[in-house]
Amino acid sequence: MIDVLVVDDDVRVAEINAAYVAKVPGFQVAAVAHSAAEALARIAGTPVDLILLDHHLPDENGLAVVRELRRLGHQTDVIMVTAARDVATVQAAMRHGALQYLVKPFNFAGLRAKLEAYATLRRALDAGGEAEQGEVDRIFGVLSAGSVTPELPKGHSTTTAELVRQVLLAAEGPLSAQEIAERAGISRQTAQRYLKLLERTNRVRLSLKYGETGRPEHRYSWTTSG
Repeated sequence: MIDVLVVDDDVRVAEINAAYVAKVPGFQVAAVAHSAAEALARIAGTPVDLILLDHHLPDENGLAVVRELRRLGHQTDVIMVTAARDVATVQAAMRHGALQYLVKPFNFAGLRAKLEAYATLRRALDAGGEAEQGEVDRIFGVLSAGSVTPELPKGHSTTTAELVRQVLLAAEGPLSAQEIAERAGISRQTAQRYLKLLERTNRVRLSLKYGETGRPEHRYSWTTSG
């Protein structure tokens, strides 16, 4: 069984997330915490395999918790579960070792997909041995693939697709390809390539913005079903 610590400042939300975790085969809730200090104390007393970690906590934010865990030598895996949608927070979470980033509000199916992908990742890593490039790509891409699309065409990166997704999720309204490129830190050409792919798989919705003159501008938004 994979032991999970659920961390959320909202008691009701923590209960719901814990109930979700308990419904996924192979996972069990080891503890629930409602603050950064409580989460760190739980880890010190009873190590777990995975933390579902909210970003907005009453005493510290989730990123501070991850930094402190690493400083103390804990290599516990972390999936951020939060309403914080700004790209800077997403990037900081990745840099500090969060395996995945699940944006609130979400349903059971969304969390289940993340947990099942994590279980697949654990099995691949526990197998040990040496890995060819294809296996390395699969291991690094498995969690992101569950967020965007099960299989990306050759030449596409699940990391880039996930970054485009997070930019769109963080936006207050539809964005142009140029705006997406700037916020994601990629070229406009790359942004357009991924947007076309995500639109074909019904993850992205395309709309047109008409100005006074010239061709209408293409605007993109993430679909609620994606």
